[in-house]
Amino acid sequence: QVQLVESGGGLVQAGGSLRLSCTASGSIFRINDMGWYRQAPGKQRELVASITSAGNTNYADSVKGRFTISRDNAKNTVYLQMNRLKPEDTAVYYCKADLRRNPWDRITDYWGQGTQVTVSS
Repeated sequence: QVQLVESGGGLVQAGGSLRLSCTASGSIFRINDMGWYRQAPGKQRELVASITSAGNTNYADSVKGRFTISRDNAKNTVYLQMNRLKPEDTAVYYCKADLRRNPWDRITDYWGQGTQVTVSS
């Protein structure tokens, strides 16, 4: 069994900062890409940022220059530092890990339960 547990969401004023964390636990052989997605009410889930096991990153245009994704491979943890938050960043944020549970397994996506981020104007 694999679990992804997120933390760090909350309520913040526009211009403020939050840091999200997500730790993967359980029977894991190797984690490849990790990422953060978000879903606002009435909208589709969208990619916010992703990071490979080598540390290469990718960001949505809407968060470039404000958000930073990082990871600690030894802890199976991915972080999202969010600065200069805007009301339009309000959403449930989900982390995702692409991983193998065993060397012979194919890569499978696992998702966290989501954490609410609310930015007030």
